[in-house]
Order: sequence, then structure tokens, then C-alpha cells
Amino acid sequence: MEDQNAESPKVTTMSVGIRYGLIQGVVSIAYFVGLNVAGVDMTQGIGRWASLLFSIAIIYLAHKYYKDNGDGFMSIGQGTGIGFWLSLVASVISSIFTFVYIKYIDTGYIEQMLDKTRENMAAGGNMSDEQIDQAMAMTAKFMTPGSMLIFGIVFGIIILVLCALLISLITKKNNPALEV
Repeated sequence: MEDQNAESPKVTTMSVGIRYGLIQGVVSIAYFVGLNVAGVDMTQGIGRWASLLFSIAIIYLAHKYYKDNGDGFMSIGQGTGIGFWLSLVASVISSIFTFVYIKYIDTGYIEQMLDKTRENMAAGGNMSDEQIDQAMAMTAKFMTPGSMLIFGIVFGIIILVLCALLISLITKKNNPALEV
């Protein structure tokens, strides 16, 4: 029989980060599919910025969960650590989904994105056709399922960790017993 007075294990930055990283990954997939089905351009306007707002909210909730289920305190380092694990899990999940989606489900997705990019460059009016062709040749090299997988993971981690650091500056609650 278990000792009912035994203290339950406290949460760790890794456990909270993984938990909320899974949530972020699922939300990212649902967001991507929802916008794609609706035909909303995810590279501009609300399509671009709403995902960042979701990420900020989820990081905030992860920090709150850590404090509520731990000792009530969280340092900037712990908040950033939560953000690292969250970003690692979420970026891997969403990037793998995106890879599978554009490689096997919607094989014309990259071509559509390249067409939109070309239209945006032409609409800008400050590039010649030759410059647009050169820019598109370079862009096409990076618009493959494999490169999008790698860039999605790397830049997803960088952006979300930076967000977590900034959010940690707001959500931190230092333990006065540890301050000198």
C-alpha cells in the first residue's frame, strides 16, 4: 500500500514543456489545416500572426501550469527551459505533419506558394522579370519538403524559445528564499 503522506513529485520544466509542446503541435496542425481548407494565405496578415498569438498563449499557460503545480515559483531560466522543450516538441510535430502533407497529400502546395511569391514580387513593381526569375530560382531551392522540414524545426525552436524568454520576463516569480 502506498504512503498517502508521500509528497507527489513536482513538475519539471521538461515535463511541462513536453505536455504543452504536444498541445502546441496539435493546435498548429489544426490551424494549418483550417486555414488551408479555408483558402487563407498563411504568409500574410492574420494567417501569419495568429499562429504566433496562439503560441504566446500556450507558453503563458505552460508557465502558469508550472507555477500552479510546482512550488509556486518560476525563474526566467525555468520559463525559457519550458519554452525550449515546448518548442522542440511542437516544431518537430508540426514540421513532420507539414512534410507529410506537402509530400504526399497536397503535392501542389509548394507550386501554389511559389506562384504566390512570384505574384507578390511582380506586384511590388521594383524588380525586373530577370531579377524575379533569379529570386524564384533561389527560392525554389529552399521550397522542398525536406528543406521545409529542417527549416520548420530550426526556426520554430528559435522563434518559440525567444518568445518564451520574453514571456518569462513577465511571468517569472522568483523564490525569495533563494535570493541573497
